[in-house]
Amino acid sequence: MQLDLDQRHALVCGASRGIGRAVANELARLGATVTVLARSREVLEQVVAELATPNPATRHGLCVADMRDTAALARAVRECVAGRRVEILVHNSGGPPAGRASEAQPEDFAAAFAQHVISGQVLLQHVLAGMREAGYGRLVNIISTSVKEPIANLGVSNTVRAAVAAWAKTLSGELAGDGITVNNVLPGFTETDRLSSLIAERARAQSRSETEIAQAMRAQVPAGRFGKPDEIAAVATFLCTPAAAYVNGVSIAVDGGRTRSLS
Repeated sequence: MQLDLDQRHALVCGASRGIGRAVANELARLGATVTVLARSREVLEQVVAELATPNPATRHGLCVADMRDTAALARAVRECVAGRRVEILVHNSGGPPAGRASEAQPEDFAAAFAQHVISGQVLLQHVLAGMREAGYGRLVNIISTSVKEPIANLGVSNTVRAAVAAWAKTLSGELAGDGITVNNVLPGFTETDRLSSLIAERARAQSRSETEIAQAMRAQVPAGRFGKPDEIAAVATFLCTPAAAYVNGVSIAVDGGRTRSLS
């Protein structure tokens, strides 16, 4: 399989921790030059220092931006692509707060839409010309299994994740002729800060211990355990490689078999 990403430049969002950081690490191991994007410069500097450099000439970089601030994100990405075109974009951001859809305020939906959908459009429009010029482009969205089966008490997240999936599916048809693929990775219960916060929230709401909540969640997974960020990153990274050139417009659940839906 052709997995070599030497001479490719990847922009990985939400790369300061969790799945985003794991994806950045895997892309670097395959030879890509990686620019990591998140809100904290200090943490990003640590991430860059840890990235592999199979080619000693590789110079990884960082981009400080908040996905919730559309104007600032646009400025930051504009600077990023000014130095070198981006052929790989990993669109990833933290999920909206838990809560019932019926109880969410309109502004909650608007903020989540901006953070997850509008941010993707801003990023895409800044990297698209470079992808077309290269005749090679990979857009991978890290979203959620809620695209296939809504998750209880994640009303805003369920809504906006589905919007990202529909956006991606539309783009996959529009851009395939340019050598650009658009796919989604749907993490299941994964050992991240996000999962820890959801477990804590459920424990408070149900007056149960976090251990009990975690055990109940693991029981929903045929594999009997939570996933690891590296396991999600492996699938996302494969989709960025030349070997995945004919995989386009799909949403792949990486969840230990928890999702029951066939579609």
